Amino acid sequence: MKIELLDIRKYFGPVRANDGISMTLEPGTIHGLLGENGAGKSTLMKCLSGYQAPDGGTIKMDGAPVSFASPDQAIQRGVGMLHQDPLDFPQMRVLDNFLLAFDRRIVPDRRRARTMLRELGARFQFDLDPDAEVTSLTIGERQQLEILRLLALGAQLIILDEPTTGISAPQKAKLFATLRRLADEEGRSVVFVSHKLEEVEDLCHRVTVLRRGKVTGEAEMPCLVDRLVELMFGRSLPPVERPLVEPGPDVLRVEGMTIPSYRLIVEDVNLEVPAGEVIGLAGLEGSGQRLFLRACAGLERLSAGRILLNGRDLTGAAYGRFLECGVAYMPAARLEEGLVGGLTLTEHFALAERNGPSLIDWAAARQRAAQRIGHFNVVGRPESPVEALSGGNQQRVLLALLPPGLRLLLMEHPTRGLDVESANWIWQQLLARREDGTAIVFISADLDELLERSDRIVVFYGGRASAPVETSDTSVEQLGYLIAGKNATRET
Repeated sequence: MKIELLDIRKYFGPVRANDGISMTLEPGTIHGLLGENGAGKSTLMKCLSGYQAPDGGTIKMDGAPVSFASPDQAIQRGVGMLHQDPLDFPQMRVLDNFLLAFDRRIVPDRRRARTMLRELGARFQFDLDPDAEVTSLTIGERQQLEILRLLALGAQLIILDEPTTGISAPQKAKLFATLRRLADEEGRSVVFVSHKLEEVEDLCHRVTVLRRGKVTGEAEMPCLVDRLVELMFGRSLPPVERPLVEPGPDVLRVEGMTIPSYRLIVEDVNLEVPAGEVIGLAGLEGSGQRLFLRACAGLERLSAGRILLNGRDLTGAAYGRFLECGVAYMPAARLEEGLVGGLTLTEHFALAERNGPSLIDWAAARQRAAQRIGHFNVVGRPESPVEALSGGNQQRVLLALLPPGLRLLLMEHPTRGLDVESANWIWQQLLARREDGTAIVFISADLDELLERSDRIVVFYGGRASAPVETSDTSVEQLGYLIAGKNATRET
């Protein structure tokens, strides 16, 4: 199925999200759609998949003009989209989520659906338990479920919007293998939306680059990375710099931490984090690093051990007590845990003023929102509903909501959904906090980010935490061995 997008236009007030975009998607290929945050990538794909109606232009399938008034109409013509944040029902089981995709009878055929789920999963090596609740799945497993649903619905063109954000390296490898098989062996088309140059370089046959709602260029792969950077940003990017900060007294001290959980028990973790230090947490998704981070924020209960913040024992204290002591936690699930759907940016910044007056000064709140939007380069307005923003801009809002004067900053995938230029800028803001004595502990699936931004790295494997390793003495290969539960010095 050949798809042509001709002069697609989509406006949101004065914002020209798509300003005359044309591109062609050939069958049996993986087409990369590359661009910085706010370039118009997601908007273009939502127009193609029926989630939004374009304001102008034409979509053709095998030469015939088509228009989709809904995602249902698009999937009936073979076009399906996997979004940055999976569109599922977390409180329901895997099988029920799968059934909702295609069986609309009052009494669905659960036996047939179970067989189809098992067969599709085996075909692509997605080992999903039909009876597991979606809340128990990792982000990568939820993506796998959505891919299987799209295949069950007969999708011939599958759009993936920033699919590697927040998933582990093995899950990314499995995802890439699946996409290659869909294109090479089954002749389906794949659109891979990303801002990550190395992933597009590794996976895609052809790439289209957007900047500020327009196409800046197209290229057959392989293509020089410097050329793609220039198309994305209009210039080359400076090298990453991480200023040195002399560590201060311990901010966080964890002694014998044990965290019980349904899927995993984190056992006997010991760690000291001084003021001004950046600790990276690595490991396969579900290895315990997220449980550890949440426990350090007061969001998970311990069955043994202690948590001390600036010498104060906060073991068993409520989340609010951690906040009062200068701890901030930034989750990976933006809309589910970090932001409130339906509220505007102004309302978010008003809510973030914990010590403000009981009556909200809305004029001051709008002014504060406008200042933070400008400082963090958020593509949005004070009155914009937060769910209307792109994933990358939602991430910027989360960072903009962080209060000053923190003692401990805990983050899951802090640059999730951000392009390389935006990620560099965000880390400049984060690392500047170290000079005020803030200690930073963050999770990332990006090994390069861990090595570039951390002073030390703790690797989690099967609920156990390694002794911290110095990034200056560690390579990507050694870190990979530790994540796999092997000796980092083992010969390859």
